[in-house]
Amino acid sequence: MRWETLRPEIRAAAEAAQEKLAEDITALKLPGPGAFAEYFLLCSGQSVPQLQAIAEAIEERLGRLGMPLAHREGKPGAEWILLDYGRFVVHIFSQRARHYYDIERLWRGAERFELSAPGRSASPPDAAESSAPS
Repeated sequence: MRWETLRPEIRAAAEAAQEKLAEDITALKLPGPGAFAEYFLLCSGQSVPQLQAIAEAIEERLGRLGMPLAHREGKPGAEWILLDYGRFVVHIFSQRARHYYDIERLWRGAERFELSAPGRSASPPDAAESSAPS
């Protein structure tokens, strides 16, 4: 899956997170009809204030797009903030909490891709493209 194929609201949430210097932005397309959401968007921050700033930026950006927040979890000072938009859920973690809860492992059957900056490929360049001709 490529960046351009993501739903616009997920791209907007990822871009808002990137603007607040979120790290390790990953999207998971959850498998099958048993999943309670279509996608998870995961990212990490280096401090509690940064986690809050990322969450606020995402809420503000999606609010401008007319995407109402259905539910928010994460008390002040929390190392994990969850933003539920119905069809997708945003998880904003401290590095420690992300490692501890390891959602990527729990949802290892999900289609996964790392997000890079908009306009760049989400996967590394092909080895043939990056090597110089002999």
